[in-house]
Amino acid sequence: MTVDFKTLLSILPHVTSANHPVLFRGRHGIGKSSVVYQFADSVGLPVVERRASQMTEGDLLGLPKTDGNVTTFCAPDWLDRACNEAVLLFLDEVDRATLEVRQGIFELCDSRKLAGNVLHPETLIFAAVNGGTHAGAASYQVGEMDPAELDRYTTFDVEPSVDDWITWASGNVDTLIVDFIRGEPAHLEHNDDPEPNKVYPSRRSWVRLNETLTAAGLLTPGEVRPEVYSLSAAYIGFEAAVAFNDFVRNFEKVVSVADVLDKGVLPKDFDLNDHCALIDKIAASGRLDDALKAKATENLARYFMDIPSEPAMKLWSAIGAANSDNAIALHGSTVDGKSVGAYLVEILTGEEINNK
Repeated sequence: MTVDFKTLLSILPHVTSANHPVLFRGRHGIGKSSVVYQFADSVGLPVVERRASQMTEGDLLGLPKTDGNVTTFCAPDWLDRACNEAVLLFLDEVDRATLEVRQGIFELCDSRKLAGNVLHPETLIFAAVNGGTHAGAASYQVGEMDPAELDRYTTFDVEPSVDDWITWASGNVDTLIVDFIRGEPAHLEHNDDPEPNKVYPSRRSWVRLNETLTAAGLLTPGEVRPEVYSLSAAYIGFEAAVAFNDFVRNFEKVVSVADVLDKGVLPKDFDLNDHCALIDKIAASGRLDDALKAKATENLARYFMDIPSEPAMKLWSAIGAANSDNAIALHGSTVDGKSVGAYLVEILTGEEINNK
């Protein structure tokens, strides 16, 4: 069973309250590490991160010292800190580590101690690996985790939704990229088995492309420079780069939230996906959280009555979830003599009501 990030963050506190080690399994670039840091911030713990794939036995146990005829190990800095203060200990790429390192981590997860060093009682252990039950898992060159090793963890197969990324990206990624993914969610990441040596988009690669394009000042709506396509292809691959460049070039033709609510624009030649993407933008804009002015309610009603039933119900749900006063006002609105309430009944019953 897979879980999205919203579900994962809601159930993690139940696991960590019992101080059980947590293992995330999932495809590369989906944001597993970001969720670890997000959760750590929510519980007020600093993160101590180590790449298990880069560790040796010495990095795990520390250096030996003698006290008379007794040899002990001086704990490495990360272990010393995890033993002396409450931290979130994050061990990444565990399935790429050597067998000796994995055996040490096994003890750490099982007994909360290593080479005589005992973890702080409030220290949490998180680990992450690629693969699991996901498509393309066989493509990763990692060591398998046997049942005894997995039994030391509470294991979550993570499959974040597009909405997970959009929610995080709003405010962290340029709105041009966020709007593109809203309308073209298939380009967010590659979900099938990959072809060798081919560049594919991932959630991580979109963030890196955003950092590069914004730092260079190349993200301008309606304007595409040659560098934008070259950089996009390098980060997210050919197909996604072509689609993204077309989107940026034609962005001035894209209908905005202000166009609908303030100007009363009714989009032309929109299909269901276009309407759903626009409704996502309206919901994410925050405009529905506060009571709409009369003109905005009138424009919203006109848009509501102009679109097919499926996106209309999506819009109705978004309005109701944000502010019930707006839902009440919209329900009582009329467009060309017909009420929104009557249109809702038509959608739900399939029977036309004439209340002109």
